[in-house]
Amino acid sequence: MSQPRIAVGGFLHETNTFAPSPATYEDFLRGGGAPPLSEGEAIFDAVANSNIGLCGFIDAPEARTWSLIPTLWTAASPSAHVTQDAFERIAARLLAAIDRAMPLDGVYLDLHGAMVTEHLDDGEGELIRRVRALVGDGVPIVVTLDLHGNVTPTMVEQADMLIAYRTYPHIDMAATGARCATAMARLLSGKSRPAKAFRQLDFLMPIAWQCTAQEPCRSLYAEVAAMESESLPSVSFLTGFPAADFADCGPCVVVYGTDPESADQAAGRLAARIAAQEPAFAGRVFEPEAGVREAMRLAESAARPVVIADTQDNPGAGGNSDTMGMLKALIACGAERAAIGNVFDSAAARAAHEAGVGAVVRLALGGHSGVEGDSPLEAEFTVEALSDGRFVAPGPYYGGGRLDMGPSACLRIGDVRVVVVSRKAQMADQAMYRSVGIEPLEQAILVNKSSVHFRADFAPIAETILVCAAPGPMAVDPADLPWQRLRPGIRTSPLGRPFVPVVEPA
Repeated sequence: MSQPRIAVGGFLHETNTFAPSPATYEDFLRGGGAPPLSEGEAIFDAVANSNIGLCGFIDAPEARTWSLIPTLWTAASPSAHVTQDAFERIAARLLAAIDRAMPLDGVYLDLHGAMVTEHLDDGEGELIRRVRALVGDGVPIVVTLDLHGNVTPTMVEQADMLIAYRTYPHIDMAATGARCATAMARLLSGKSRPAKAFRQLDFLMPIAWQCTAQEPCRSLYAEVAAMESESLPSVSFLTGFPAADFADCGPCVVVYGTDPESADQAAGRLAARIAAQEPAFAGRVFEPEAGVREAMRLAESAARPVVIADTQDNPGAGGNSDTMGMLKALIACGAERAAIGNVFDSAAARAAHEAGVGAVVRLALGGHSGVEGDSPLEAEFTVEALSDGRFVAPGPYYGGGRLDMGPSACLRIGDVRVVVVSRKAQMADQAMYRSVGIEPLEQAILVNKSSVHFRADFAPIAETILVCAAPGPMAVDPADLPWQRLRPGIRTSPLGRPFVPVVEPA
């Protein structure tokens, strides 16, 4: 008996439709905080030994008995819409590779689940639909999704199984790929396709309070895992990405069962359990200077760094990682032994490299994205260290991945040190500080441009973690975003007012 032929590939983007910068074809070529666009056998090297869904799939025991045909894998940093040019060019190359690989026994796709393009609200739904049209109804399609996916009815209909991460910070991306391999093996075994059940919840969940190491998500995800059984082979709860302005934005549950009734009942129970926790999806948020002053107070008696999340400029949620609100607050409050990163400003990094270590340079740092309430910080900085930006990030989130932040520098102003990089990626690994000579354990205050992913590597070294809301495109409270196209009735924050579309006058 010949080995099953399984085409594998991926196309990932998390779209913040309120963000300042789109995702272009060139952004996918570079990859940002992910490997660059890869095709064919090069995919295996690109994702090897990393916390990526496709890596977990190809390394799973089940996959070792299959003939895996690599197609295309690419990802770009979260941002505004994927351009039509980028989507169509990448989708065409992925589909062409799948077509060349036929006949196939299965298709595995590593996707995000919250891609919005310039011409499509549902990027993944359309991509899966095109794959389905190519391979036919008889070929199983299994998909890995980020738990921030905004799942649509089309995605559920076109894929045989959608299986989402269960951790945020996402330390189980590869593990979820392995779960997809188990699901694929089940589909290839000749058993009937599982019945599907899908429920969308009626409120948006702020990402700062979606951390699965804390309540309410810690208990909810424990229940999700416990629900799976022989009769319920896959249960997923997706918290959603609350910054995509289209009708299917929001949290949901997707359940697969041996029969429609068991799947539907399980989905209903889980959705009700999540809905009962709605008030818990909120927490305390500090204004910038108030947060810094609280961090300074705590640092006086702390043995470890106080960590502040600069959540609204999170490049993992569409921010450009260049707003200056938190840096200005550190300076205004006279913070000592403080560091902030990453600030994405390639011009400043280039100026630092041209000036050299020890030089004093005058810069208009950051603030170049046009975010309301933000502006560059014009000041003199001392160049303390320089780096080519290439290093391994061994923490749980990046999982030993090789990062290339481009020419980078440590700039000092007062007793505050700034990690300046030439490529965007959220501060989610201590190695990002160390790459420019900053030892995070020696700092009293660390300000990370991230919302939750940083917790995987920084919570173990943190005295405490505070959340601050400096100006940025990823609102800590989704109700603050100028929504126009959500589905009527969904609440834009926990226990908030139902969304009512604005009707334009005739």
